[in-house]
Amino acid sequence: MRKDNELMFEPPVWTNATGSYSDFVLSSKIKLTRNLQQFKFPDRATQAEKIKVFNFIAERFQYPTFLATKLSLLDRERLIERRIAGPEFLKNIEGKGLGLWDKESFSVVINDEDHIKIQHIISGLNLGLAYKEINKVDNFIADLLPYSFSAQFGYLTASPTNIGTALRASICLHLPGLVHSEKLRKVLDKLSQLGFAVKTGCGAGVKTEGSFFEISNLATLGRKEEEIIYSLEKTVLEIIEYEKEARDILFKTARLQVEDKIWRAYGILKNANILSIEEFVNLSSAVRLGINMKVLKDVDLKTLNELLLYAKPAHIKKISGDTNSSVELDNHRALYVKKVLNKHP
Repeated sequence: MRKDNELMFEPPVWTNATGSYSDFVLSSKIKLTRNLQQFKFPDRATQAEKIKVFNFIAERFQYPTFLATKLSLLDRERLIERRIAGPEFLKNIEGKGLGLWDKESFSVVINDEDHIKIQHIISGLNLGLAYKEINKVDNFIADLLPYSFSAQFGYLTASPTNIGTALRASICLHLPGLVHSEKLRKVLDKLSQLGFAVKTGCGAGVKTEGSFFEISNLATLGRKEEEIIYSLEKTVLEIIEYEKEARDILFKTARLQVEDKIWRAYGILKNANILSIEEFVNLSSAVRLGINMKVLKDVDLKTLNELLLYAKPAHIKKISGDTNSSVELDNHRALYVKKVLNKHP
């Protein structure tokens, strides 16, 4: 098992910008919800029963497992920023836990709304590969743990919206072209009509997320896993074409203004002494567009992806060792971003 000070320190796999369509897609994520036959759902279980479930799972896993109560608040906050856990890891944490392996590309959250949530996040657009890999893990876990399953309804879950395949597929997209055009609302309305959910940002705990959108399926009952994945990927490929068109129009009609915004954003990030997380995310969004459109050549997407994570509040607190005022945190963030970017020419 890794030491506590090594937990959640290396960049996760989804930041490496090696996946398909990395210019537009930050990551693809598959999440599977499972429950165990002989135990009550977590929302009906006592603390002692939750601990029993955690121990039952941990004893059978071959991967590092952690009780939430054994993790500091700062590390639990970093779990949320790394998209491994949700806000539920900040309160009522008794009996909750997680397992991590393969550089955090796989994770299992234990005793949240359900007994197990298995998650796999990879770089770029490739839900098919993510599902193929997580399916192997799911089958491995199913051999160790007795899942609660109905021949009529599929996997039984605490929430009716997850019943059936209990699969959630989501893709994180960067859409600055559409944000600055008049087509974004039309695209979002179409997604809603097709039965997809859309959230600003990518589940990283920051409200202003620099033209990032997370698109996921809603229906799980009565649909095969492959059908869900194919439908979402097909839709995302269409959105990417809309985004390409929007970016081309933006550069044809306002190239000077767009390039000026990109260079100003890059200059601020390389020289600022104070950066709020909201300002950093919005400025880095402009820089990301500059990389995609070949305006900037001195920085790469992998660096920006890692900064998008390490500039978040809990990570900056961990890096700087300072958990004091927001002004000091904004200063530490600016100094860290400046240090990373100025390594480039």
